[in-house]
Amino acid sequence: MSVKKIAIIGPESTGKSTLSEQLSYFFDEPFVPEFGRIYLEQHGTPYTYEDLLKISEGMLQLEQEKAKAAKNFLFCDTDLIMMKVWYEVKYAKVHPWIIEQLENAPYNYYLICKPDLPWIADPLRENPSIREALFKKYLENVNYYGIPYQIIKGYERLQSAVEALKKEF
Repeated sequence: MSVKKIAIIGPESTGKSTLSEQLSYFFDEPFVPEFGRIYLEQHGTPYTYEDLLKISEGMLQLEQEKAKAAKNFLFCDTDLIMMKVWYEVKYAKVHPWIIEQLENAPYNYYLICKPDLPWIADPLRENPSIREALFKKYLENVNYYGIPYQIIKGYERLQSAVEALKKEF
């Protein structure tokens, strides 16, 4: 089996980072931490349209580095669909590089976290009131690109994700 890139996406404060780490531990495979958070912790806020491109490029570079240690899976905390939606929400236009990369379908499977967990405030989180709308946008995009996925909801996220991955692969 070649390495499968699994994207864990969803609105802010839906357990993506926790789930990514848990899946990494469960399957003994690497995970890619949320590069946007790393970038913003180093460079600060506010961020610009150009910063989103730097974040996207850095995210893919980190994925390539982490993939070297993967045997079966690489778990990616956020992806280019999230970046595309963020561009749309924040700037009403998407950088063409993002669209080009998405056309190459870089991910094999999606775990889409539903916004059914309580909001936890964080200095880098911005949109507590539009989580459901963001969830719908992520779902629409994954369907548009025709990539298989599972919606992850409730408090048993790890169990649901593991079952979905075992069924798919």
